[in-house]
Amino acid sequence: MNYTEFVNAVKEKLTQELNGGVRVNVYTTKKNNATERTGLILETPGVNISPTIYLEEFFELYEKGKQMDWIIEDLVELYEEIRQEKSWDYERMLSFEGVKDRIIFRLINTEKNKDLLLDVPHKKFLDLSLVFAVLVEADNDGTAVMLIKDLHMRQWKVTKEQLWDAAKENTKRLLPAECFGMNFAVYELLSRSTPGEHDRENLLRRTWHIHEELELPEKDKMYVLSNKLKNYGAACIAYPYVLDMLAGVLKENFYVLPSSVHEVIIVPESSQIRQSELERMVREINETQVPEEEILSNHAYFYYAQEGKLQLGKEMCIDREENE
Repeated sequence: MNYTEFVNAVKEKLTQELNGGVRVNVYTTKKNNATERTGLILETPGVNISPTIYLEEFFELYEKGKQMDWIIEDLVELYEEIRQEKSWDYERMLSFEGVKDRIIFRLINTEKNKDLLLDVPHKKFLDLSLVFAVLVEADNDGTAVMLIKDLHMRQWKVTKEQLWDAAKENTKRLLPAECFGMNFAVYELLSRSTPGEHDRENLLRRTWHIHEELELPEKDKMYVLSNKLKNYGAACIAYPYVLDMLAGVLKENFYVLPSSVHEVIIVPESSQIRQSELERMVREINETQVPEEEILSNHAYFYYAQEGKLQLGKEMCIDREENE
């Protein structure tokens, strides 16, 4: 059974299992970097949020021997959890006033998304692009967003500058940036940290009392910068003042490695790792470990602390003040 056959089989079985007039339909959507994903959209009477469940992970389990009945049981349980959530008031989408406090930005690769960007308001950021979205839901399980397109701008009668003004304030508020030493990031990934440790290890909290002389207890060679949910957290490099704050803590220039759309790796200049080696590292990780949908860039960027500039190569620079 191939993936398409699996999706159709799951659709038929879910339709039989779910009650209350739930309609189950196959849905294919274009995702980041011109990729496509196919899953099932579940439409429930009286609920204005129709979740899409992508089935790639379930198909992998099926290929490894998991019984179809067990997969259907898991999906029914997932649907029941979603059904308990509150509906989003989609009338809010009809006006800019209704959504302006939920508009955020995400950072994506310009070349890989050139077709998407034809119909989407965006802001250039070196060889990348900032796109805008309405943050519908956000929790530890992920985010639900609506990408803002040109047609929304026309409907709301707003400019790209208005979107940017809203997004640069909302994104840092709704998805606050965090930066941890690599060792602690792995430690936390294994769910071993406590809330107290989490706050204490976050480098960006060290700038709250900027008048104090703060020293890093033990200088890591690499740091992980993302947002609180670790979801499209690479956009943190475009948050006003974040790179400046990091430079203040590290007290030096640093490289920015785009490990995925979800996070970047900060490498202090004092690590003495050559840029060519860092770029080779990024390319290898993209080729072997990062899904195509999550690739951000193959380049290493460099931040000049004194000038407040983020640089790509030796010629292309972006002044932090341009994005504040």
